[in-house]
Parts: sequence; C-alpha cells; structure tokens
Amino acid sequence: MGRLDGKVAIITGSTSGMGRDTAYLFAKEGAKVVVTGRNEKRAQAVVDKIKADGGEAIYVLADAADPNFASTIFDATMEAYGTIDILMNNAGMLSLAQFATITAEEFMADININVTSALMLSQKVAPVMKAKGDGHIINIASIVGWAAHWGFVAYVTSKHAMVGLTKAMANELAPTIHVNGICPGAIKTAMLDSVGGEAAFDPMIARTALHRVGEGSEIAHVALFLATTDSSFVDGQLIRVDGGVDV
Repeated sequence: MGRLDGKVAIITGSTSGMGRDTAYLFAKEGAKVVVTGRNEKRAQAVVDKIKADGGEAIYVLADAADPNFASTIFDATMEAYGTIDILMNNAGMLSLAQFATITAEEFMADININVTSALMLSQKVAPVMKAKGDGHIINIASIVGWAAHWGFVAYVTSKHAMVGLTKAMANELAPTIHVNGICPGAIKTAMLDSVGGEAAFDPMIARTALHRVGEGSEIAHVALFLATTDSSFVDGQLIRVDGGVDV
C-alpha cells in the first residue's frame, strides 16, 4: 500500500529534474500524477515510465508564462480525475541578466513564471481542497530566497517572493490546507546546467557540510513528507534542502 494511494497530485514543471523525480516517487506511492511542461516528447516519456512501472499519470502541456496556464492545468485535471489533493508548484525559470542591465520585461518574466503562476494555480485548486476538507500545497522556493549570494537579481527576488507567498498562503488557507515550501540548494537539474553546471557552484559546495551537489530524488522525498500526514503539524515552513550551506 502506497502512502499516496487514491490521491491526485499536480506537479508543475515535471518533465525534467526535481519535478520529474517527484512525479516518479509520487506515482510509486500510489498517486495519480498530472505531469506538466512545455515539451510534449519529455512529458510523454515521463508518463510512459510511470505507466510502465504500474502507476497512473496524464500530461498537460502548459507554459507558466501563459496567462491560461492555471486554467489549462486545472481544467484538464478535473476532467481526468475530478479532484485534486496535492499541488507542487515547481515550474520556474532563471534569468541571467545582471542588476545594471536587466529590463523590466526580463525581470517580470521571472516573477510571473516563478511566483504568479504558482499563485494563480493555487487559487484554482484551493476551493477543491477546501471542499474535501484536506489538501497539501508545496511551493519550490530556493536557498536564494534566504540570501542573495548565489543568484541573479530577478531570480533572487522571485524566490524571496515565493517564501513570502508560501507563508501568506499557509496563513490564509489553514487549517484545511497545509502549505509549505522547499528551498533547494545546488541540485542536478537543467537549470543548474544553464549557469555552468556543478563547477559554477563550487563556492557554494565548499560552504556546505556535505560538500556535494544534490539529486532531484532528494527533493522528491522531502516533497513526499510534505504531501502526507507525516507532516500533519508542519505548516507555513520553508525546508532548506541544500547540503548544509553555512551551517
């Protein structure tokens, strides 16, 4: 018997990296998983693996930059499964523009994709969870939501905003819906590759207790904890999964 048997879980940005690993783990634990992303080939591959392993999943093509992002995912999920128990807001982007040169458009792209899309989708699913009397929302923030050492201006700002959004949502949606966040450090993902891979994070890794980069599966297991009754007295928290930076 799985820890998520009978649950329906939406995981945005789940065609690669942390989201994909979480989709695999949630499906293994019995959840019906809604995979979302922009690349149909990758989305289909995730769903195919889940089904090959005996799980259940669908995919929804959706771009977090699209104003219809939330409606597209919500409508498809309700049509397929009729309910929603878990939402993991994982879709994100990273602008490499520096403070002195970033444009308003570039800045707002990070805010809209990393924060606004999570707010809009959470607004859609919250009434369903409230009607059921239970629900779990997990927001993916970042270690740069605590300090600016490791990020670029728009990304740092957006992840600070995600920390605030998580706390505000937890306050407003309690006690029916648990809202918590995860703050990853350097994790092996496409986003890590986009800024130079593991070598670019050597200064961070040197300041961690574990002296290594994390795996997407290590985020997935924390997400599983936050999606179950194991975390029944945890709300409004941001859990750092960063290998022990500056401990």
